[in-house]
Amino acid sequence: MNGVVVVDKPRDMTSAQVVARVKRFLKARKVGHTGTLDPFATGVLVCCVNHATRLARFISQGRKHYDVVMKLGVRTDTQDFTGRVLSTESIAGVTDEKIEMCVEKMIGESRQMPPSFSALKHQGKPLYQLAREGVFVQKPPRPIRVDELTVLKIDPPMIHFRVVCTSGTYVRTLCADMGELLGCGAHLLRLRRTQSGGFTLRDAVSLDTLESLAEKGEAEDALIPMERALKEVPEVQVGNRIAAKIRNGTPLTEKDVGRFNGEEFPWVKVIDMNRKLIAVLDAKKRKDILPYMCVFANEHEPDYRARAADRELGEVLERTSPIQAVRLVEGKK
Repeated sequence: MNGVVVVDKPRDMTSAQVVARVKRFLKARKVGHTGTLDPFATGVLVCCVNHATRLARFISQGRKHYDVVMKLGVRTDTQDFTGRVLSTESIAGVTDEKIEMCVEKMIGESRQMPPSFSALKHQGKPLYQLAREGVFVQKPPRPIRVDELTVLKIDPPMIHFRVVCTSGTYVRTLCADMGELLGCGAHLLRLRRTQSGGFTLRDAVSLDTLESLAEKGEAEDALIPMERALKEVPEVQVGNRIAAKIRNGTPLTEKDVGRFNGEEFPWVKVIDMNRKLIAVLDAKKRKDILPYMCVFANEHEPDYRARAADRELGEVLERTSPIQAVRLVEGKK
């Protein structure tokens, strides 16, 4: 059982607790998630199961979408409603026009100072644990990018908005920074992740549903196969000859899998004739070689003596360029 389970994380549960339940329900050896959600936050938590844990680093780099409620006029030490109140200020001077101007300034690339209450580690210990002990460690600012920030409703002191941002962006810090720009302070009140790594709430199941499926022996119905897990990564399908090269660890070139824009797409996923994921490649070639990021070919043990139809398609694949082959496969379907 290798693949991805997308969970609609409930409120008042840590991401680690969700992972523990998924592991128990699926009787999996290994489960890991691709981006921590605070206990009070809800929404998309992508859990990688068994061999798919090796895909976590690719999925976690995808853009994140959130629905947010921010409260103006109150600063807290955690930058969210769970923290100690540091100050309160009037929001009388905060107009809709000022809010719109603030939103425009937040869009684009910037450097964000990670909060002291975070899961980042210092000398092996999470910052939030150190902060609770009275030791506040400030990590250096990190580059982030806010692609979209849309105000949905202004209901003072609450502002409802939707944000699309890069991995590593702290939404509560975004709220605190907006509060400072508005001159009144602010903190995060509610957070719901609606998309991560290309997976949306439509792909997600509740923990109750997953447990029910497990009790009926149908937990695999909630599992998304590895070949469909990297939704935002371009794909190339290869024939038996190239698949054999991958199984043997032979370096691949653009002649084997085609040319890709390494700036736009940093990775390429390779699937075999059985539509199984057999490798992830670095799209940026080095000395004409596309380096392996990870290989799964030997784990699937595919049957390369496929049915006549598959064999016929394999011969077509071997005679054409990789990019043409993908189009042929799609046309065959």
